[in-house]
Amino acid sequence: MEFKLPQEVVDIINGISSMQIRGASKIAEAGIKALSIVAKNSKAESPEGVFEELDYVSQKLLATRPTAVSLPNAVRYVMFEVYKAKENGLKTEEVKTKALDACREFLRRIREASIRIGEIGARRINDGDTIMTHCHSTAALNVIKTAHRMGKNIKVIVTETRPLYQGLITAEELEKSGIPFTLIIDSAARFLMKKVDKVIVGADAVAANGAVVNKIGTSIIALAAYESRALVFVAAETYKFSPETLTGELVKIEERAPEEVAPASVFKRWKYGSIRNPAFDVTPPEYIDLIITERGIIPPQAAFTIIRDELKDMPYEFQMKYSTYWERSLEV
Repeated sequence: MEFKLPQEVVDIINGISSMQIRGASKIAEAGIKALSIVAKNSKAESPEGVFEELDYVSQKLLATRPTAVSLPNAVRYVMFEVYKAKENGLKTEEVKTKALDACREFLRRIREASIRIGEIGARRINDGDTIMTHCHSTAALNVIKTAHRMGKNIKVIVTETRPLYQGLITAEELEKSGIPFTLIIDSAARFLMKKVDKVIVGADAVAANGAVVNKIGTSIIALAAYESRALVFVAAETYKFSPETLTGELVKIEERAPEEVAPASVFKRWKYGSIRNPAFDVTPPEYIDLIITERGIIPPQAAFTIIRDELKDMPYEFQMKYSTYWERSLEV
């Protein structure tokens, strides 16, 4: 069944797809906002109707970005609460209220998790450390900012993060916080790694084996850090851990438009050349020293336990219904 979605929800879906809304936490927040708007404005007259309407927008949200695990985990959380409310015989308005309560609860979890990660991770930062970071991660930045507020004298090396330059967002936040930083081109990371004590990055997904999916270039930086004996920390909220990887599925790596790399006027005249633009890469767990979550610090190998605990009450069929492992229509 098709539904006419509010324009604000359509704008959110298109914004996530076009990367106007980007960053794993921001994407999850936007997805939750879309679900709450639909629940609040639903004209459904039955619990089943509420579920179907929310399921429709959920499928559209899941079609936007295949790699950001925070989005399906956010959608899955809300939809499971709605499903339980429907199955337990709650009335139509009560199911809508349950959906809104679930949205508010997940947003609270997003806010508190990032702050908690900052507090936990800052304890692992030493006075005088030089830290390298890549792309823009709220959780990773919270570790750095919290360490700075604790009075630790730190310096940060920020990669530009081509092709969309998310490193500039990180640089602006460090500037506002009064934290000394140096912005570098991505390919200078290995050249400067000998000056680095710790690498701190975020994550778009954490697999069951502890591998981390993050912005393209992260794995090269982690490899350079491993070579130079610099520690690699990943700041990742538990809602970024990928349930699908428990059963051997691989996290999909999104490939984006070539126009982000070079103007169409350049590559469309090529007869023999082409452009590939993968947005993310996978860093093996052996190049990661620890993962900082809101529950505490874990070794990469403990990711399995986090995922198992998150899903202990959810049927497998329901988990798969709200995953990103098949194609969906994005048209709204």
